[in-house]
Amino acid sequence: MSTTDDRDRHGHRDASPGPLAHRVPDLGALELLLAVARLGSLGGAARELGITQPAASSRIRSMERQLGVALVDRSPRGSRLTDAGALVTDWARRIVEAAEAFDAGAQALRDRRDSRLRVAASMTIAEYLLPGWLLALRADRPDTAVSLLAGNSAAVAERLLAGEADVGFVEGLTVPAGLDSAVIAHDRLIVVAAPSHAWARRRRPLTAEELAATPLVLREEGSGTRQVLDAALGGLARPLIELSSTTAVKAAAVGGAGPAVLSELAVGEELGMRRLVRIPVQGVALARDLRAVWPTGHRPAGPARDLLSLTRS
Repeated sequence: MSTTDDRDRHGHRDASPGPLAHRVPDLGALELLLAVARLGSLGGAARELGITQPAASSRIRSMERQLGVALVDRSPRGSRLTDAGALVTDWARRIVEAAEAFDAGAQALRDRRDSRLRVAASMTIAEYLLPGWLLALRADRPDTAVSLLAGNSAAVAERLLAGEADVGFVEGLTVPAGLDSAVIAHDRLIVVAAPSHAWARRRRPLTAEELAATPLVLREEGSGTRQVLDAALGGLARPLIELSSTTAVKAAAVGGAGPAVLSELAVGEELGMRRLVRIPVQGVALARDLRAVWPTGHRPAGPARDLLSLTRS
């Protein structure tokens, strides 16, 4: 009959079976032992650490069972360390001091992370939503320096994957490869034109086919607006003008260069003042999701996490 124990191939018993975490008391137990040594009282140590005396007694007994030695002698006059307890206390002090240094270093890393926030956002979000979110974030985190990198959805993905941004916001139909996402808002694209344009006097809606066949003032390829419009229409005519920002497209449309397709978020003021006219379109849906994005497996933390919370409030 054979037996299995903790001996190695030379017949010597293994001095360290199993993971270290299973054999070494946790920091809370070691801090309790140090408090008992300093105060000479289990009850006093319990009060200092904010736990009950029965809980403190249970923790000491558990540590004694784990180590296989008695650590504390209890008597009506108080609690004193055994010889083994005094030796373990010396070791515990070094472990706790190392843990304190570890905690201080981790806090320094968090402070450095929290001192700045790098945001990459596609143009519509950068121009019409982010300013309000960043003002609210500043109220909560006045010491965090924020930098904003604005570009199209493809550029946002590139920034995040290159480690040049902590969180991003995009408007496209799909999530770029290598990124995780969460929907934070919904948006709708609308067709607009100057009041002088012939479409402003139409009595019936445009058809999807008419819109697809008409040269428009458009955002550049790679923008979320262009992606949504192209997918919804199954293709577009050659652009009348191709511009790299929502503001530039809007200005061209207001100036009478031609009709444009823009976010509802971007043209509220112009529609209200009749500088632009909304052109109805039938047979095409131009709704889209606005998403926060970040590198896969790296959920935003610190200021980036707080910013995400503000987008949903």
